[in-house]
Amino acid sequence: SIFDLNGVIEEDLQANAATTFRNYTQSGAELSGGSLATPVDKQYQDAKATDANISTIVMDGGGNDILIPATLFDPYGCRTKWYRWNISSSCRGLVEDQYVNAVNLLNQMDADGVDNVVWLGYYELPRGNANLTQALNYGDDLLGYACDVSSNANCHFVDPRGTVPASQVESDDIHPTVEGSHNLSAQIWPVLQPLL
Repeated sequence: SIFDLNGVIEEDLQANAATTFRNYTQSGAELSGGSLATPVDKQYQDAKATDANISTIVMDGGGNDILIPATLFDPYGCRTKWYRWNISSSCRGLVEDQYVNAVNLLNQMDADGVDNVVWLGYYELPRGNANLTQALNYGDDLLGYACDVSSNANCHFVDPRGTVPASQVESDDIHPTVEGSHNLSAQIWPVLQPLL
């Protein structure tokens, strides 16, 4: 939903590239599984079924797998509290499961002949979700590792941490404003441009 909710990132990238891209993004999508939207791994399968000639993928994924349960009842203990300064071992396990899903997906993309993957990480969330920073940082660290080291894919991790101020995040304390989306697309474009 970082890409999908306002559509500005895709619009910016298409304008910069002077072309259009296929779009399979959905708000509420988890990396694998979930019931709110088609998961990212299935979105990839749908894209491949439509046209298997895929050279470059721009994506994110893994955030909703943490945020959806944390927003409801936080059953994994991903929110830090005054009495729990660190994320729980259950939260670490949840993040590590998503890391495995990410590596599996990247390896599948590589096996299918995808040349490049540009994976946008997550920025720190403000205000009411600031106590998810440790969980998202752990996730970003593992996603970056999945891209750079532990998968076979030619993956480029775009790490926006420290670059998106609270003023560029919607009042839901999750999604980027239009200005925030312009900020993120400006970080993606220098990575994507040489791959096109």
